[in-house]
Amino acid sequence: MRATVLHAPRDIRLEDVADPQLHLGTDAIVRVVAACICGSDLWPYRGQPAPAAPRRIGHEFVGLVESVGADVSTVTPGDFVIAPFTFQDNTCLLCRRGVHTSCVNGGFWGVDDKQGHQTDGGQGELVRVPWADGTLVATPSQPSQEMVAQLLTLSDVFPTGHHAAVSAGVTAGSTVAVVGDGAVGLSAILAAKRLGASRIVAMSRHEDRQRLARQFGADEVVAERGKEGGAAVREILDGIGADFVLECVGTGDSMQQAMYSSRPGGRIGYVGVPHDVTLNVPAMFGRNIGVAGGMAPVRSYLEELLPDVLDGTVTPGDVFDLTVPLDQVADGYRAMDERTAIKTMLTL
Repeated sequence: MRATVLHAPRDIRLEDVADPQLHLGTDAIVRVVAACICGSDLWPYRGQPAPAAPRRIGHEFVGLVESVGADVSTVTPGDFVIAPFTFQDNTCLLCRRGVHTSCVNGGFWGVDDKQGHQTDGGQGELVRVPWADGTLVATPSQPSQEMVAQLLTLSDVFPTGHHAAVSAGVTAGSTVAVVGDGAVGLSAILAAKRLGASRIVAMSRHEDRQRLARQFGADEVVAERGKEGGAAVREILDGIGADFVLECVGTGDSMQQAMYSSRPGGRIGYVGVPHDVTLNVPAMFGRNIGVAGGMAPVRSYLEELLPDVLDGTVTPGDVFDLTVPLDQVADGYRAMDERTAIKTMLTL
């Protein structure tokens, strides 16, 4: 089969690799129908950190079950399935508490599982899925081509935006500011709107992203950054700032921007992969600001979010503004790296 391999910073290749095999009774093999490139893929792509050796990459995919192990009971060959960006058993104590990303038996795509068997990256033609019963979620029927893009967002980007909103505590009638206009930030706007936020401020400097932010539910857009950006948010939101701020970038500047934008007593939900982020705890103490979030436990949200995607209540797939075949994966990475695309979908 063909799979995406990262060799060095900005050196991404599509290569022939061995087809995956069923190793355990809990495994399934999925033929990928669509995958995508995540903003977090750009960190190693840019060399932060650089790969020590060529590595499989990609963790967002949907596809058709090709075969299953003897112990798999919830999916069968031919099912269309959504794969969260981690695999998990969905039965351990941590999974049962909703923290599937810390599953004691789980792991990440492209990294060996705990039994030492290779796990494929999501940007390839086939993927061996460990713990298939706990990981894969089947749709009720085969989706249309148009629906595939919407369902693909459920593997990571839309539930990650939802996690930011849930972690912050967004409630009906609340005010929200979103820091970051990438795919996750835009998804966070959609998630906050779905949860009933009455007023949403998007922080964005790019016209195409501003348009999508408004489509997803943003009422206002602030282009300023730093203290000026915080002042603009406060001016819009009753002179005090946002009840809830969703930090969707992961840099020191973006977290500081979230602090500037929060009202006293506000809450920040963060889902940006942290790079050089520090917190001024004494300042947070003085303003009673809380921070919660982290890696989104996608599997715990799928049963809640899937029906609204299937019936069109939300259309998170609109975040894809570039679609390329898998053999043009390097072009897809380049477009996102250069910010000429918000999010790239790969078709197979």
